[in-house]
Order: sequence, then C-alpha cells, then structure tokens
Amino acid sequence: MKFLVIPFLAVYMFALTEDSSFITKYEYGQMLYENPRGIGCIKCHGKNGRGEIIASYKDRKDDKLITKTIIAPDITKISLNDFKNVLNVKRSESLVMPTYFLTDEEIESIHYYISNKDNK
Repeated sequence: MKFLVIPFLAVYMFALTEDSSFITKYEYGQMLYENPRGIGCIKCHGKNGRGEIIASYKDRKDDKLITKTIIAPDITKISLNDFKNVLNVKRSESLVMPTYFLTDEEIESIHYYISNKDNK
C-alpha cells in the first residue's frame, strides 16, 4: 500500500506546481484579442497591437479634397488601468471603438496577451 501512495503523492505535487488549466491566460487573451465579440481587436490594432489604418476618406476643405485617415492607436504600452478605462467607455462616448461588454478577467487576459506578445 505504501508503494501506491508515494507515486500518487509525487504526481499530485507535480500537478500543483504546473499550470494545469485547459487554456493559459496568454492563450485566452490571444483568443479574445482575435475575436472577443464578433470583430476582433486584431482587425484595427493589427497582429502586433501597434495600430493599423482603419479607413481613409476624402474630405472637402476650402474647395479642395484632402485625404483623411482614421488610425487605431498602438496598445502595446498602455497600462492595465488605462486599458480597462478605454474598454469600459460607453458606445456614445467613443466614435470609433466598439463596446464589447468584456468582464474584468477578459480585459486583464487581453492586456496580458498584448503585454507579453513580444516575449513569446
């Protein structure tokens, strides 16, 4: 009986030291970044989170047509607190950024993914 308990304890102790979750926080953040609620962050902020051109359009100013662009900002260096604040802005307050209704855990996972992307 002693010989059965010792291997069981060894496996149990190993399981406590390893990340035994189905999906890591990084993987969860990546999944949410790519498709949180329909349109993923990746569509505007790009694969690396450094921002992309969302749209270009012509505008008339003083009888001249000028090209304007809407560019998503770089989100790789934003603090978690600022990241939460931006994602919790109501739709009426942001003219471009969609409202995703993310939980704090989801926001923290996305931020973790973006913050650690270059380290992987």
